Amino acid sequence: MKKTLFINIKELVQVRTEQIKFVSGKEMKNLPIIKNAYLLIEKDKIIDFGNMADCPVNTDAKHIDVKDKIIMPTYCDSHTHLVFAGNREGEFVDKINGLSYEEIAKRGGGILNSAKKLAETSEEDLYLQSKERLEEIISQGTGAVEIKSGYGLSYESELKMLRVIKRLKENYDIEIKANFLGAHAIPLEYKNDKQGYLKMLTEKLMPIISKEKLADFVDIFCEKAYFSVDDTEFILKAGKKHGLIPKIHVNQFNAIGGVKVGVKYNALSVDHLEVMGDDDFEVLKNSGTMPVALPACSFFLGIPYTPARQILNAELPLALASDYNPGSTPTGNMNFIVATSCIKMKLTPEEAINAATINGAYAMGLEKKLGSITKGKLASFIITKKINSYASIPYNFGTNKVNKVYLKGKLQ
Repeated sequence: MKKTLFINIKELVQVRTEQIKFVSGKEMKNLPIIKNAYLLIEKDKIIDFGNMADCPVNTDAKHIDVKDKIIMPTYCDSHTHLVFAGNREGEFVDKINGLSYEEIAKRGGGILNSAKKLAETSEEDLYLQSKERLEEIISQGTGAVEIKSGYGLSYESELKMLRVIKRLKENYDIEIKANFLGAHAIPLEYKNDKQGYLKMLTEKLMPIISKEKLADFVDIFCEKAYFSVDDTEFILKAGKKHGLIPKIHVNQFNAIGGVKVGVKYNALSVDHLEVMGDDDFEVLKNSGTMPVALPACSFFLGIPYTPARQILNAELPLALASDYNPGSTPTGNMNFIVATSCIKMKLTPEEAINAATINGAYAMGLEKKLGSITKGKLASFIITKKINSYASIPYNFGTNKVNKVYLKGKLQ
């Protein structure tokens, strides 16, 4: 039996009858739903949906009654560092004891700590650790994820990470996009030769990555004490020559002009944006570059949140992502991300779900395949437990409301 018909759906959420790229500004308050709905899938695609009054009498489909439950598209998490070795629980305690992110980094913690652990971990062990995290986020409702390298910081370790990402992509139904973030920090051996490190990334690593098709995107941490605006331009320009689509970590602690460079190089997204200058809003208008907020990072580090209301008031779009990583965001639970954006950034549930689905899909180049309940898109969706409405997800922020997850038509 190739068809499955879901009936008596309490709310079918994020229904789009036409293909859209993303939603912006005031439009983000609009989350189209059908109450008392049906959904028909065939193999890995959505083929029909509507009100139960119009439900087809389909004898060749398997019927599943989801009375009192909600169906919505899976989350599209466009920013994670899910492939890493070990953990940084010790730094968690350091933060509690008052050390800042920058102070921990100066003591050999932070990204360099993760790079050391990763270098000492075999590719097989790294894969086994990472697949557990991947399975966990799938169970929490994520149906597409971007995974970055950047804890390698060497020729061998960066390739190790990217090959693990490729293996995950081959073995799971979740849509995975790989991002080459070699310019995440400056490794100790290049401490006094940043340009030498950047040349190694662009002249030695990028050709291999391009040849083996190990990444879709190129990324850089554009921030004081890490990489400058000029470094960012150098990396994005080289990445584009090797067929890698630009993205940037930018404006996390300081606004130093990185957003403008991202837009100049048609970056698909600019991520973090906890600190925004007036000119950043103007630069992003009509650009096609998606601003991405990472509220769990702000929650965990105790730093300011991305000014979501200002972004939407400027009629810009916004996506939400987890930033799953061992140092600043040790969770990939997108239900928590949606809740935190509502509680701390004052997004409405409608805005948050749009940001975590259709806009997140766009931030990975997947808006034609995922992010909404649309005919022809992949049958990747969440079935909730019995809940009052989709607002129960952020409202009950500490409770798992996900019952089942389907990816490409398959129950996970």
